[in-house]
Amino acid sequence: MPSPESLNPLSSLCRKYPALEAQVIWAEGSDWQPQEDDEAGLDGEEIAFYAEGMLMEGYSCAWQILGVGAPEFVRLFFWIGEMPHLPDDPDLISQGSTAG
Repeated sequence: MPSPESLNPLSSLCRKYPALEAQVIWAEGSDWQPQEDDEAGLDGEEIAFYAEGMLMEGYSCAWQILGVGAPEFVRLFFWIGEMPHLPDDPDLISQGSTAG
């Protein structure tokens, strides 16, 4: 199981940019499926806590930071087993993963 410390880069980013919002995306076979309910979005202060909770449930996590010039949005990806390929995006600033 990945350690919560592996989320430190994400946590630091969220502290630096508290207005960030995130979308939760789940692995579905070899593809990704966004969570589609009214509560699917996360505020900046919730992002790292949500990701840490999912690590404790046995999921791995990857993230993509999107924006033009500065971080504007986070995609949080969760999976168990093998990680599907992350999507490409022209607004990708950085990405990280607990998968080592």
